[in-house]
Amino acid sequence: MSLNTHYSHKFISLILILFVFTACQSKIDSSETDISEPIRYLALGDSYTIGTGINEENNYPNQLTDSLLSKEYQIDTTVVIATNGWTTTDLKNGIRDVNIPSNFDLVTLLIGVNNQYQGLDIDLYQTEFKELLDQAISFAQGDTSNVAVISIPNYGVTPFGQSGNPVVIRQEIEMYNSIAEQFASDYGIPFIDVTGISELAENDTTLLASDSLHPSAKMYALWVEEMLPTITEILDE
Repeated sequence: MSLNTHYSHKFISLILILFVFTACQSKIDSSETDISEPIRYLALGDSYTIGTGINEENNYPNQLTDSLLSKEYQIDTTVVIATNGWTTTDLKNGIRDVNIPSNFDLVTLLIGVNNQYQGLDIDLYQTEFKELLDQAISFAQGDTSNVAVISIPNYGVTPFGQSGNPVVIRQEIEMYNSIAEQFASDYGIPFIDVTGISELAENDTTLLASDSLHPSAKMYALWVEEMLPTITEILDE
């Protein structure tokens, strides 16, 4: 082999090494860019979403946002459309009264406990939940993979619920949750079940707010822990 040929081969090898390194670095940079793209999050719901009975920064949408920030996701905005006592009809009206854009990267929906509490026709829930889920999808850029449905907690285990008929409350909430879960399944949308966690409050009052009905910040932290694997999977797609 001549000296020139030797150096020519070394030069080509160096170019190949640099090419491979650049390609790998590009993939790393791309991965980092994906996780650092600003995320817009919309939470739709009722008292369980707004965080009745506690400071708003400790409700589950804000705790979820904080957890995502700790995992190096960038959150552009967190919008909560929810009010204490809202039924599916109230949430529909609340959405109608607000100009919500259709550019959210994540939308969560938790609604129905007040339909059950007020003894409304469950057929109304079935109709309006589907309408609300369709709206949630439209707010999520029309992409079902950007949406998650969260189950209704069982307030029958709380001191407030115990003053009524906790067995009936649990049975009826199971019916509502089965409807929500079925619609979520039909759309290929994840259904995040926090109902079992809510029932821990039966033996641990620290999981309840001062009103002995709604979740405490500690309870919401458990919800978020349950949500995170699904939510991060949504955001990483």
